[in-house]
This record gives sequence, C-alpha cells and structure tokens, in this order.
Amino acid sequence: MKGLFISIEGTDGAGKSTQIDLLKKYITEKGRDVIVTREPGGTPISEKIREIILDNNNSEMSYITEALLYAASRAQHVNEKIKPALMEGKIIICDRFVDSSIAYQCAARGISREIIEDINKYAIDGIMPDITLYFDITPEEGIKRKKNMHTLDRIEQEKQDFHNKVYEGYQMLLKLYPERIKRIDASKDIYDVHNQVLKYIDCML
Repeated sequence: MKGLFISIEGTDGAGKSTQIDLLKKYITEKGRDVIVTREPGGTPISEKIREIILDNNNSEMSYITEALLYAASRAQHVNEKIKPALMEGKIIICDRFVDSSIAYQCAARGISREIIEDINKYAIDGIMPDITLYFDITPEEGIKRKKNMHTLDRIEQEKQDFHNKVYEGYQMLLKLYPERIKRIDASKDIYDVHNQVLKYIDCML
C-alpha cells in the first residue's frame, strides 16, 4: 500500500471529531490528499448498516447480530473506500476501525475475542492502520460531554458499566499494541490535544 492509514479511537465523547477536523486541515495544508471517513459507515451501504446499529428502536438486537453488522459495514468500507484510496497513495483518517469491535463487542458485550477477531479477519481483508491514536478520557466525562451535545444513540445510552468496560477494553489494547496505538490525553484543551496528535503524525509524514 502506498498511502497512510490513520485510525482514531476512543470512548464516546472523547473529542475525536474536533481533532479529526484539525488533523485533516493540517495534512491538507502540507499538500497531501486526505480522506476522512468513519465506522460504522463511510459508504452508502455501510451508512445504512450504521442506521440499523444505532437506531434506538432496535433495543432487542442481540450482541452477535450487532458484532456481525459492524463487521459487514467494515467489509464494505474496506473494499469500496479504504483499500482503493490507500492503493492510490492517499491518506485515510478513519473515525474508529477494528479496535472498536474489540473494545465494544469483546470487552463490553462479553463476546470472546477469538470470535470478534475471526469475524473481522474477513472484513478488514488484511488492512490495518499504520497508526492508531487513542483519545483517552474517563467514560464519565465522555458521556457527560455527549449529553451536552445531542440526543444519545442506542450505544451511547448504554449503562455506565458498559462504558466502563469499553474503557477497560481500550486500556488493554494500549498494552497489547504499543507500537501501533498511541495514547492522547483527551482531557486537555483542544490545542494541547492537537499538539499531542501532531507529535505522532509528523513522524509518520
């Protein structure tokens, strides 16, 4: 692959969207071709799957159905958008990728890591981020921020224990993949966080 794949991870309310916008502007000003995308979503088919996953009316969705829907959305996303863009030498900034499935479906939902990894092995088609920036903020603060921004979706409305387990899942991933996953202290102000991001991205560029 000739391009660069940057994934952005973190619990809900970590401020990822703001930092993604700042990072896109920074890289674009350097004359690089940047594509910002998200998961679940990123393509017309994947966005329709996203609507199903996050719909508050779908409270009866089983955990394994949820995991399979995330993987289905990701498979389409990788095939239609991420892989072609990387082969063209573009820079991809993706709001969430496969690490989210480990944190949310494995750590929080309790599905075995082996099952989640097996499902996603086919979905990612050998594609993994070159670097993952993990925006670290306490789950309590994250949900508080979200509540002040908009109506919560089906995942965001989960109980505090769920969000605590997601947080623990990300802490586990930090220890497992220290070469790829880099911690960003998301409790700081916007520009402090942005400078933390640039410390890692400048090295990649």
